[in-house]
Amino acid sequence: MRNMLVAVIMVLSSALSAQVGNHQNVLDANTASEKELVALPHMTATLAKTIVDRRPFASIKDLDALLKGLTPQQRAELYGRLFVAINLNTAPREEILLIPGVGARIAHEFEEYRPYKMLAQFRKEIGKYVDQKEVARLEEYVFIPINLNTATDADILSIPGMGQRMLHEFKEYRPYKSMEQFRREIGKYVSKQEVARLERYVTIN
Repeated sequence: MRNMLVAVIMVLSSALSAQVGNHQNVLDANTASEKELVALPHMTATLAKTIVDRRPFASIKDLDALLKGLTPQQRAELYGRLFVAINLNTAPREEILLIPGVGARIAHEFEEYRPYKMLAQFRKEIGKYVDQKEVARLEEYVFIPINLNTATDADILSIPGMGQRMLHEFKEYRPYKSMEQFRREIGKYVSKQEVARLERYVTIN
């Protein structure tokens, strides 16, 4: 019983500190496997391969441009299962509006409470306008960049595709003095494209 309680506390602590929304139903377009992509609505084998070949996508706008062959309705249905998460503090409104079910009113509320420091703040503020189930759904589409020098293990591991090896490398070079240092050090282990993908989720301040 005690072990179960400890496990629950660890999960809750992780959820509170994680700065990337919990992806339970929405795949990350930059890390999903080709097999996972093919299984999605309106996806063909050719399109799935093109997505894999073109990534990483710097933003959902880049993915949306690639998918212009699909109708707006088809893209909206696909984005219910696949997305490139948006930065809560910097995403332009056109990116926010690509989140399925988000209209001008909720997009305004996303912007109203910037800058976000923690996802808990997002949950509290957006929870004034929609129920908790909808807040949880919206959270799957967003992130707040983590501080490279102070982020917890849980914060770092919330980045899509992050594992224990890269967690170690992220922490190995602390304190970071600049993003150029981050690119140089992490670039020893992954491609420039992967460094660019990871860089979206981090900051130094």
